[in-house]
Amino acid sequence: MKKILAIAVLLILQSCQYFDKQVPDEKELLDKQLKEINWNEVDEYPSFADCEKLANADQRKQCFFEFLAATIEQKLAVDTLATLFPRLDTIEVKVTVFPNASMQFEPQFPKDSVAYDTIKIDSILHARLIDFPKVNPAIKRGIPVKTQFTLPVIIKSE
Repeated sequence: MKKILAIAVLLILQSCQYFDKQVPDEKELLDKQLKEINWNEVDEYPSFADCEKLANADQRKQCFFEFLAATIEQKLAVDTLATLFPRLDTIEVKVTVFPNASMQFEPQFPKDSVAYDTIKIDSILHARLIDFPKVNPAIKRGIPVKTQFTLPVIIKSE
């Protein structure tokens, strides 16, 4: 009986070492997590309500970009942009979607774009690209984040 009691005491004392593990440093854990995050990618791309219905993430992303391009093209089609600049068939627009679901549009011109009145094109874009449908911002680790991308917009469809 004494041997069993002695073995039990030894086992209990030995098992206490399993509970004496080092707790990792909070800063080390945070640094490790921050290094693992790919800051150039989002978990979910921005989307419009119609695109939310799609189950596949790639389809939602494609739906968002197609809907956005079509909406911009539609809003610019009613303007004189094509008649003012007949040689301009496509324009690059930098789109920024902010965490608060607001959007900003900036035309992107090549460095040698002296052929176009960039100020006039910029003012036409800002005047026309208002009243967009509600956009849901991109999500990174459960938090809405700012995203930017450049979108080719067709001015003339000839």
